[in-house]
Amino acid sequence: MEFFEKAKSVRLKSHHGKFLHANSNQQTVHQHRHGTSKTAKWTVEFPEGINNNVVRLNSCYGKYLMATDEQFLLGVTGLKVVQSLPKNLDSSIEWEPVKVGSLVKLKTRYGKFLRANSGLPPFRNSITHDVPYRHQDWILWEVDIVELLPDVTIITTIPHFQASKELLSEPKPELLDGDLSSSFRLTFSRSSKIHNQSKFDAAMTKPEGRLIYYYVADEKGTVNDAVKGPSFQFKGQGLEELTQKLEEETGLKNITLCLRNKINGNLCPLKLELPPNNATMHVVVVPSSSKDSTYVNVPNAPAQVIRKTH
Repeated sequence: MEFFEKAKSVRLKSHHGKFLHANSNQQTVHQHRHGTSKTAKWTVEFPEGINNNVVRLNSCYGKYLMATDEQFLLGVTGLKVVQSLPKNLDSSIEWEPVKVGSLVKLKTRYGKFLRANSGLPPFRNSITHDVPYRHQDWILWEVDIVELLPDVTIITTIPHFQASKELLSEPKPELLDGDLSSSFRLTFSRSSKIHNQSKFDAAMTKPEGRLIYYYVADEKGTVNDAVKGPSFQFKGQGLEELTQKLEEETGLKNITLCLRNKINGNLCPLKLELPPNNATMHVVVVPSSSKDSTYVNVPNAPAQVIRKTH
């Protein structure tokens, strides 16, 4: 439950490196490698007055992730998982998080688990709930928090702060709740409290890592980076980590990463360390078929990768 208790919205990443998405038909769900779409964002709800160990996941279309009792395919054990808005918000839309190390399993009322499938169509990229016997890792999910719940503990103490007579006296220490140590105490006046609260909120909402925009060269070696490409939040620090992450995002192998030279506009292979201070990067992904290429700029045209002639 600790994965969700402070989350306002999350993304769920499967063992296959793909995110749980709500389909635009507002009925079905699937998994896809791109996690920046709004369809990969699920709002977390905590049902009131019942089992505190369950959550509800609401899609961007206002529908709940729901475990049905319908067979997904004839001869296959998995049951359908859909997005729905039932008249009665019953246990079919409730999921019990079960911690497995740094990952989580989501358990249904049937005792089955949310499962990300792989294989040949129509099984590929599908979502069911099941108790697998062979692929135990298919029911493991990584919870990526997109938005945090507002921390009201400190804010609610401000309206109760007394008049200036107390300001003139020695302020009493106040204990901060939350993730901070129970032995940590901090004293401040009202003005400093508001200032520190704003800094605390900024720290809580500041995303980790750097923003990466990427563009993939096609089979002919042409890439148009004039329009912003897909993006993701990268928490790593090294070039090797970024390369592996982009291989996961694009599904390509043995890629070369390039940056555009701001002076002459040419594309140059990225060989050194990543820019400091988690600066945003615009990266061109060159497939292995273009690895022996030189990178040139074509004036008034999209950047191109031109093969060497031997």
